[in-house]
Amino acid sequence: MKIILAPDSFKESLSATQVGDALELGIKRVIPHCESVKLLIADGGEGTADALIKATNGRRFRKKVIGSLGSPVYASCGILGGERTAVVEMVVASGIQLIDKKDRNPLITTTFGTGQLIAAAARRGIDKIIVAVGGSATNDAGVGMA
Repeated sequence: MKIILAPDSFKESLSATQVGDALELGIKRVIPHCESVKLLIADGGEGTADALIKATNGRRFRKKVIGSLGSPVYASCGILGGERTAVVEMVVASGIQLIDKKDRNPLITTTFGTGQLIAAAARRGIDKIIVAVGGSATNDAGVGMA
């Protein structure tokens, strides 16, 4: 028997990889001889880069950028397997999970750090950049990113 697992993340709780691992563990307990295949999916928010990196044998690079509230954060950017396309997730630089619930205020947050990731990818000679905009803590319509 083969079971295909195609989980998305559980916002502010588990990544798609963690969900897939938990599902696989549960299935193996009930059907020990079962083969499982994990295919990560994402809806354009957190996990999009992971899914595309895994599918293309890509990699990541990290950069210190400005977070949603102006404090520095370390964020990563995906480089797909062909080394010509980058995937920037807004959530890693400007995401809601980076801000304590008491401090969440979309009137003062910015997507500037996402723009810094885009610029960093472009400086590496990347031809195409995919921006996954889900999970943002902002409503600046990408002005900060621009």
